[in-house]
Amino acid sequence: MRILLVEDEPDLGRAIQRALTREKYIVDWVQDGSEAWNYLDNGWATYTVAVFDWLLPGLSGIELCQRLRQQQNSLPVLMLTARDRLEDKVAGLDAGADDYLVKPFGMIELLARLRALQRRSPQTYSPFLQVGRLTLDYATLTVSVQQSSQAQIIQLTAKEFQLLEYFMKHPQQIVNRDQLMNALWEVQAEPISNVVSAQIRLLRRKLADYNCDDMIETVYGLGYRFNLS
Repeated sequence: MRILLVEDEPDLGRAIQRALTREKYIVDWVQDGSEAWNYLDNGWATYTVAVFDWLLPGLSGIELCQRLRQQQNSLPVLMLTARDRLEDKVAGLDAGADDYLVKPFGMIELLARLRALQRRSPQTYSPFLQVGRLTLDYATLTVSVQQSSQAQIIQLTAKEFQLLEYFMKHPQQIVNRDQLMNALWEVQAEPISNVVSAQIRLLRRKLADYNCDDMIETVYGLGYRFNLS
């Protein structure tokens, strides 16, 4: 689950990014509308939802929405703005925004609106992802494993959750380090040579407690493969 956040107020942007990260989203946060369009137009990442501020340097949130819809891009968009007049809301929705949130707002409401946008997009939202003995629950942001006659919750960090989700969405496929970096780390993140292997080691240790450590196989010279067991 990846979000493009376009917000030029540093304090608000950091606060939203922290809240979304806690909810296990991968967040690409930019502060300029033109830079945001580069992310969208170049296809650097596949986003689940976008959050645009109305007033931005470069391109405005309205202009970003218009460009998306002109390209027949149905990415769900939540517009943030201090403008609370009815005509402003209508203008934002007519430009292609799917929802509208007036500043100041609570993070609880922001998260609820994002979940609602995902539910309206059946091609990107499903409440569960089940592969083999593992079940990922998007409502509770938990992963459970079937052990004998009962399911047990595996306690994962946000990055471990994202990593396991990616593997579960690509079973039996060989994926390499670059694919994982591009899919699971922020575009502007500083690359660390062993970050992928380090995260996989941590995930394997937790899976090992439930006899699932052999699910992630190292294919030497090529990458990793998620095996069903």
